[in-house]
Amino acid sequence: MTNETWGQVREELIKRVGKNNYVTWIEPLKLSAFNDGVARFEVPTIFFGDWVQRNYADHIRAQLASAGSPVDRVEFAVGAASQTAVPAVKRVAPKPARARAVPDEELPGAPLDARFTFDSFIVGKPNELAHAAARRVAEGGPVTFNPLFLYGGVGLGKTHLMHAIAHELHTRHPELRVLYLSAEQFMYRFVQALRERQVMDFKELFRSVDVLMVDDVQFIAGKDSTQEEFFHTFNALVDQNKQIVISADRAPGEIKDLEERIKSRLQCGLVVDLHPTDYELRLGILQQKVEYYRSQYRGLVLADGVLEFLAHRITSNVRILEGALTRLFAFASLVGREITLDLAQDCLADILRSSDRKLSIEEIQRKVAEHYNIRLSDMIGPKRLRNIARPRQVAMYLAKQLTPRSLPEIGRRFGGRDHTTIMHGVRKIEELMSTDSQLSDDLQLLRRLLQG
Repeated sequence: MTNETWGQVREELIKRVGKNNYVTWIEPLKLSAFNDGVARFEVPTIFFGDWVQRNYADHIRAQLASAGSPVDRVEFAVGAASQTAVPAVKRVAPKPARARAVPDEELPGAPLDARFTFDSFIVGKPNELAHAAARRVAEGGPVTFNPLFLYGGVGLGKTHLMHAIAHELHTRHPELRVLYLSAEQFMYRFVQALRERQVMDFKELFRSVDVLMVDDVQFIAGKDSTQEEFFHTFNALVDQNKQIVISADRAPGEIKDLEERIKSRLQCGLVVDLHPTDYELRLGILQQKVEYYRSQYRGLVLADGVLEFLAHRITSNVRILEGALTRLFAFASLVGREITLDLAQDCLADILRSSDRKLSIEEIQRKVAEHYNIRLSDMIGPKRLRNIARPRQVAMYLAKQLTPRSLPEIGRRFGGRDHTTIMHGVRKIEELMSTDSQLSDDLQLLRRLLQG
């Protein structure tokens, strides 16, 4: 059989298995050998090979025969390593054997980024608890807290830690079946299974893993059927003492339109907040990146004070901070100039302006709640107790002063409150500032924390 023949077979398989199934399971196959009545294919992972063997091997054999290349069986292997071949099975197949995950390979759900390891994760006060918890999960062994729920704003390291856990588990326990994917991919696969009438296959796939990792779980909020399946998958894995790691952009109790029973399950493990980066952490991240760029852009001179300037000015998230440094080194290399403070200000003018005006309402709420020692959920909730209402008004005032958001926008971020409620809160704080010295001191401190 030639690659041309296999190309013809692939075109026919699109009609037989459907475009979505073809793209997911057939297109990645690479013909590696055809002899002695056996067709051998390379697959991204053994788990992938298991799935194709159980669900599509018969389709492949039938289409090969129709194309004039009959085979007795088809085999699947990771790369060219025959020792990792997936055994051929009949149409009614037993449950697949445990797949041996290979470090840095693409998982069935989503690929892992080779850069996102524990070694490359800079630890500081805002993320030290999340890092420690992720390390504990990555050790494998008996489950100590389940699930591990990581939450925080964009670019604070949630996805980095999840990839690091998967990498570490591959290294320490290659026998484990680790599945990492986004909540959007979970939903897509579930909808596809419904459409293709393969819901039982979907259930078996997701409930046979040893570690399930779902990124950005807030995406399934409001999607009833997906939430229902996620709930049952979660329970089935917990009952088997299998580890679950979840990430989101906010705490479980603060995800709007997420079913209460799911919120309750997510809160039963360890919930860890990745706080916005502080100056020391941002500087540490930049210092690590500079070592890499110096090896790529040899001869470039970095003046004193540039990294400190960037760490002070770009506070929104790590991705923007790293992107700024990348741009700075590339620009300096192209124009052949030393990286000075003036060059940084000229090259990064747009990023610096954007960073100056993009303090988020969520960050203000989190910082105020932390300062007054109240729960963030109470900050945006309905409670009117004085020890909650006053911090809430402080957060409203700071959101109006430090962000460009309108009163209706601010109201939506405070539990859907009317803009007149926000206006009342802002005016109340303005009235009290002149008579309450403690409140005035609190506002000055919070301003420094949020802007510096």
